[in-house]
This record gives sequence, structure tokens and C-alpha cells, in this order.
Amino acid sequence: MFGYVIVNKGDMKFKEFDIYHAYYCGLCRLLKEKYGLTGQLSLSYDMTFVVMLLSGLYEPDTVTDSCKCVAHPFERHMAKKNEFTEYGADMNVLLSYYKCMDDWMDDRKYMKRLYAGLLEKGYRSLRGKYAAKVKRIESLMHRLLQKEKEGSSDIDEMSRLFGEVMAEIIVYKDDEWKGNLYRLGLNLGKFIYLCDAYEDVEKDLKNGSYNPFRGMYEDPDFEEQCRGILVLMMSECSREFEQLPILDNIEILRNIIYSGVWYRYEKVREGRGSKKRQGQGNE
Repeated sequence: MFGYVIVNKGDMKFKEFDIYHAYYCGLCRLLKEKYGLTGQLSLSYDMTFVVMLLSGLYEPDTVTDSCKCVAHPFERHMAKKNEFTEYGADMNVLLSYYKCMDDWMDDRKYMKRLYAGLLEKGYRSLRGKYAAKVKRIESLMHRLLQKEKEGSSDIDEMSRLFGEVMAEIIVYKDDEWKGNLYRLGLNLGKFIYLCDAYEDVEKDLKNGSYNPFRGMYEDPDFEEQCRGILVLMMSECSREFEQLPILDNIEILRNIIYSGVWYRYEKVREGRGSKKRQGQGNE
């Protein structure tokens, strides 16, 4: 369920991408500082969005420096860090642990179970640091796993459970913006969950794994139904976003919400359409 909340680089100015990359690098560095290489390997673009969203809303003091890294060993580049970078790193490890355990439970992927074991020390420290938040997230993930085991076909319920997980992560504190952030996170999380299901539906049907779309995949209008559901979710997400008083990096955030989140979905849809056209041409 990672890798959907990304930028559309083709629609960005060079300066905007440099700023986005600086937040990404700051998150990467903090993951390594707090959790070592194990934590650094969990780095995701999704949490970079969370860091930038909360930074834009609350405008914390942000430190900008330059560094070299394994990915960019020959030239220095910007890295930005603030209090939300640490929060993003913590949530990144938390979600990565849950994702690994989910993969282990679903498909018995031993490497995922091993990686979850490596993350477990960090995960346990977060259970103490964010006790109430982690308790709510664990309850939601447990309910989601149970519903998946039961083979639930209720798309709204299944996506809402993961949506509430994202809402818990995006809500940083109990203030006047809590409601907007919660609804933004809820709809973004629902979108992520169903995009992941849409991408995996053919593989899951072949392997006998759970997928909320399995009951409607053979419908002639499956593609249009899916797109309609996803458009509705991102419309609600963007509506809540536009009500937040964000000025810093607003165009980068809009790039992600209005364009970037659709990148993987469009690639999968285009690929499936191409295969169907080839199949029809060979008949």
C-alpha cells in the first residue's frame, strides 16, 4: 500500500522538485539516524507528502543543509528537517511494520516477516511514544485483517478501515484543523487501499488471495466503476485540502493530490487496456 502518493515530475518546475527532494532526503536521513539502515530501507514517498502537508500547515522552524548519500554520491543536495520529519519517520516505520506483517499473514512472504522482525524494536518504542494513536491504529488494522480473512466484499467498509488508519497518521494534534485533516486522510487512505487492490486484482485472483474487487472484476463496466469510486474519493480529499490555510509549497502539494496520486493507477489501466486490445486483435 505504499508508493501511490507521489509527485508528477513532468508537471513540476525544477525548483519545486528540488524542494520536494529536499524533504524526501531529510526524511531518509532521519530514518537512518533513528532506526539505522533497517529503518532507512522503509523510506516512502507517501510519508514525504505527510511531512510536507503538516509543515505547510503548521510552518515549523525548518533546517536546510546539504549532504551526499549512497544514492547521490558525487554531488551535494539539499535536505530539509523539522519536527514533522521525525514524526513522518516514526509513522513510516509503524506503517512499514504493519505492511510487512500483512504480507506475511496474506502470502507467507518470509522475507517480509524477517524485515518486520528487524523493525520490531523501533515499532515497540513507538507503542510507548504514541500510545493512544498506536492503539487506535492497531485496532483498525486488526479489524481490517479479520474482514479480509472473512472475505468481505464490502468495498466501502474495507477501504474505510484503512482510510481511518491514514486519518490517524495525518492528524497530528487536536486543534481546529483536526476535522479537515482527518477527512483528508480518510479519503486518501481509502484511495490508496483501493488503488492497491485495483493493481493487484488479477494477481490475487490467480493466487486465491483476498481482494475486495474480486466480486466485480468480471463486470463489463469494472474499469469505469473503479475510476468513478477513486475520483469521488480524491474529490473529497482535495476539497478538505483546499480548506487548509497552506501557503508554503502549495503547488507541490497540489501536484501530488491532483496528478501524482493517479500515476500508478493510470499505468496499470493503460497496461490492461493494451492487453485487451492485443487479445481482441488476435481473435
